[in-house]
Amino acid sequence: MIFLIDHNLNGHAMVLFGSLVNQGWLDLLPIRFVTFAQMELPINSDDRVVWRLAQENQMILLTANRSMKGNNSLEQVMREENTPNSLPVITIGNADRLLNESEYREICAERLIEILLAIDNYRGSMRVFIP
Repeated sequence: MIFLIDHNLNGHAMVLFGSLVNQGWLDLLPIRFVTFAQMELPINSDDRVVWRLAQENQMILLTANRSMKGNNSLEQVMREENTPNSLPVITIGNADRLLNESEYREICAERLIEILLAIDNYRGSMRVFIP
C-alpha cells in the first residue's frame, strides 16, 4: 500500500516509517510512503486536489490537520466525492506525540497495520483517526 504523506508530516512520517521497519512489517507488507514532491504536487494544493490525486493513484492520505472549513476542505471533499470504494484518509490524532513519545508512535504504527490488514473494511469510511 502507498501512503501519500501530507506536506507538513514529512519528518513525522519518517519516524513512523522507522517504527514500521523496526517492527518488521516491511518484511511482510509492501508499504511505501511518498511525498508531495515525489508526486509533483505543490504544497499549497487545496484538499480537493490532494484527495483526488490520492484516490486516483490508490494511495491513502496520511495527515494530521487538513482543514474542515470551506468548499475545498478535506471534510467537504470527502462528503461530496467519497464512494464505497474510496480509500480512507488516515489522520494522526497528535503529531507532536508521534514525534516525541516512542510508545505513542508504536501504537500508531500498530494501528496503521491493523487498518492495512483490513483495508477493504475501511473503504468508504472517509477518515480514520490513529492511534
